[in-house]
Amino acid sequence: MLDVVNAIPPGQVLTYGDVAALIGRGGPRQVGKVMSQWGSLAPWWRVLRAGGMPPSGHEARALAQYRSEGTPMRPGGDRVDMRRARWSPDDDDEN
Repeated sequence: MLDVVNAIPPGQVLTYGDVAALIGRGGPRQVGKVMSQWGSLAPWWRVLRAGGMPPSGHEARALAQYRSEGTPMRPGGDRVDMRRARWSPDDDDEN
């Protein structure tokens, strides 16, 4: 699972559900549990809720990372623009 998170390029994100789908097992809650225990070993801020909100309890740190990486944000700057920022591993295959 952390391999998937480590593969997310700077400025792009996945949801907890996206990560579960890519690894082919579990669901968003299982991904959240693993991220809460081991996420510090990966770019944890690139995995968020489907609505684009940063991980709970880590909003300020995540928002600073999004600004630093140039992650597309929604107006107001408090959540990620999922339409523009969601990463697709298939896009990497085309380059």
